[in-house]
Amino acid sequence: MTKVYLLLICAIAAETVGTTALQASQQFTRLVPTLVAMVGYAIALYLLGLTLKYIPVGVAYAVWSGLGIVFIAMIGFVVFGQKLDAPAIIGTGMILGGILVIQLFSSATPH
Repeated sequence: MTKVYLLLICAIAAETVGTTALQASQQFTRLVPTLVAMVGYAIALYLLGLTLKYIPVGVAYAVWSGLGIVFIAMIGFVVFGQKLDAPAIIGTGMILGGILVIQLFSSATPH
């Protein structure tokens, strides 16, 4: 795995932590989750910015946001008890499929 993918994975993890904390902040009424959300997003954007040296912005953002969506949907289900209906599950699968197409077949990504 190249350094750029490690940066991107860390950016995705930070964004996922930030979004999970955002939900836990209860609309910014709880201090600690609010601070975790802000720090998580700051780290995520910083690391995403570093990846843009090596990956085009559209591709990096597609992978970052797409995997973030998938992870948050799973966390929402497991941690917060949020249910997904069939169209939401199908759409999430399509997001994963799009990321796979980009990573496996696009010459815009480092391999």
